[in-house]
Amino acid sequence: MKHSHRMPAEWTAHDRCWMAWPCRSGMWSESGGTQQHYADVAHAIRRFEPVTMLVPPQLIAEAKKYLSSDIELFEIPIDDSWARDSGPSFVHDESGALAGVCFGFNAWGNKYQPYDQDAQMAERILQRCDVPALRSSLIAEGGGLCVDGEGTLLTTTSCFPNKNRNPNWSQDAIESELKTQLGVDKVIWLPGDPLDDETDGHIDGIAAFSKPGSIIIEGSSNPQDPRKPFFDSLRRQLETETDAKGRHFELLELPEAPGDCAIGDRFCLSYVNFYLANGAVIAPAYGISLDDQVKERLQSYFPHREIVQVRIDHIAEGGGGIHCITQQQPVVAAH
Repeated sequence: MKHSHRMPAEWTAHDRCWMAWPCRSGMWSESGGTQQHYADVAHAIRRFEPVTMLVPPQLIAEAKKYLSSDIELFEIPIDDSWARDSGPSFVHDESGALAGVCFGFNAWGNKYQPYDQDAQMAERILQRCDVPALRSSLIAEGGGLCVDGEGTLLTTTSCFPNKNRNPNWSQDAIESELKTQLGVDKVIWLPGDPLDDETDGHIDGIAAFSKPGSIIIEGSSNPQDPRKPFFDSLRRQLETETDAKGRHFELLELPEAPGDCAIGDRFCLSYVNFYLANGAVIAPAYGISLDDQVKERLQSYFPHREIVQVRIDHIAEGGGGIHCITQQQPVVAAH
């Protein structure tokens, strides 16, 4: 099928990365650790590509204390700090020019109030970078989808079809809209993590394309891990799937961080929740020995990229990781 727009894979070249400063009252500890970890992620990415941080006016002075002058600040009202989910999904048109898909946003099924500013974030980012907006009435978040740039999209049955997002959409209608907006030919519906109460099972906590035909999945070898049956079912399904080109998947694995790392009920234990910057993988670390093993595996999965681990404990408290707080803007494609 020929599409007017197509979302490129995350490993294609980026013009910049968009992030949003932590600001939701009551979400974060008062220690300043969250702000420091957001800044650490931004500085790690800035080594490889420009970073623009969305900051509400009342927190500009705070952000400047943590962020170096080479991080661009965009002063704008925001409600929360998950740019992956409320930012635009950038796509290329047939000439290689950029556009941005603006899905509807309702704070993961009306879980947090307010969210009216974040519902406008995608369009405001596109206005800032002078990129046309493609508007969709589907409620969807960037963390709930993953593409290989060659026609395949991964998502979960527990997220976009959830009645707290799209009560009047069938799964087939959602699939059709994703194909139209993001230029994909095949949607693979995977089970969502049943223990993920924050996002209702976003894909970016459990699986990520590493290259066409290859998927990194979260796994567990601990029989006592309450998520192990889910991870095993995820692998079993992907072993039977093929992508839009008809290829069976090479399945790579990263372990889940152990539960004793968790601080609070929302804590994100996913090592798969990384960001592919230009020439690098910006990866989660928890200050444990398993971090070293994960770094070695990531280096074997991405032999031509620098692996940069960043402590995310204070980000993970909010229910997400590095991928959740970042949104790539690809370069204009040469045609």
